[in-house]
Amino acid sequence: MPADQAAHSAAPAATSPVLKVQPLGFPWATLDPFLFCVYHDDAYPKANGQMGPDASLAGRNIGQDFARKDGWNMYHGSTVPGFPAHPHRGFETVTIVRKGLVDHSDSLGATARFGRGDVQWLTAGQGVVHSEMFPLLDADNPNPLELFQIWLNLPAAGKMAAPHFTMFWSQDIPRRQVTDEAGRTTEVAVIAGRMGDAQAAPLAPPPDSWAAQADADVAIWTIRMAPGAHWTLPAATGQGTQRQLYFFKGSAIDVAGQAIGSHAAITLRAGEAVELANSGTEEAEFLLLQGKPIGEPVVQYGPFVMNSQAEIAQTLADYQRTQFGGWSFADDAPVHGREPARFARYPGGREEKPAG
Repeated sequence: MPADQAAHSAAPAATSPVLKVQPLGFPWATLDPFLFCVYHDDAYPKANGQMGPDASLAGRNIGQDFARKDGWNMYHGSTVPGFPAHPHRGFETVTIVRKGLVDHSDSLGATARFGRGDVQWLTAGQGVVHSEMFPLLDADNPNPLELFQIWLNLPAAGKMAAPHFTMFWSQDIPRRQVTDEAGRTTEVAVIAGRMGDAQAAPLAPPPDSWAAQADADVAIWTIRMAPGAHWTLPAATGQGTQRQLYFFKGSAIDVAGQAIGSHAAITLRAGEAVELANSGTEEAEFLLLQGKPIGEPVVQYGPFVMNSQAEIAQTLADYQRTQFGGWSFADDAPVHGREPARFARYPGGREEKPAG
């Protein structure tokens, strides 16, 4: 999902817990152990009979459509928007779907349809091919899609781990709601990492994930603040943790007393608690990514992330030889029918269907 990054930034005073503020780009700037973070917010129109947009595709670069014409993209899709079959090795993808649906298929034999706050966590490890398609099901109304995709690196010891696919269904994700002295609320969804004294334990990350290491201090949280709300972001507990806070919805916020009036990636001192205030008149929303750096060389070639050029060359040879298990589906952009029900079918045939 390539794109340009924002180039300029502002550095506050040295005594502030705010280390850097920079505009959000596409993708968003990340810190080790994270490699990549992209936010998709597509205003798809009503659906046609093929689960694609009921609109002309004229003027779009089909196969490479990232121009946001009319407020939405086809991405690499030609009929249904999304990302047809493509390989990965050496890292993990964490996909948080807030609106709309994603249809997943992979070379492990797994399939899934997820959305409405669900999260998919996929360890690519030694290699996997997957597709991520965005079926449009409502023929009478718009089909908005909103999601994050985050790439979390694997250390050298885990880059050739067995691939692993798992779902975090929305109703199972721990959430905490805090009310300030004025009665205004902040809600935090804890996808990874324990939040202070939160009662619910976090869901277990995949076994070979950097997030599964006891001292990695990985956290992935989404935060929603009511207009006027105040909340203290607790300090990270690990040594050397890096922390990035993305302000992506809302009009204005204060971070440790510093006014921020536009959407931004905010680098924070992880070891300090930080006062957040929504100074705008609409809800403010944030994504928090933090973790102890892996601190190893990163050599990336498209969808492959290894530690050396020699490992990249080996990866290309391995993929050419094995196709990472091959592709068992009838086409490279499978979708899973018109029924909106979410599900996951794991390698080996085990199925999950969340409530609701």
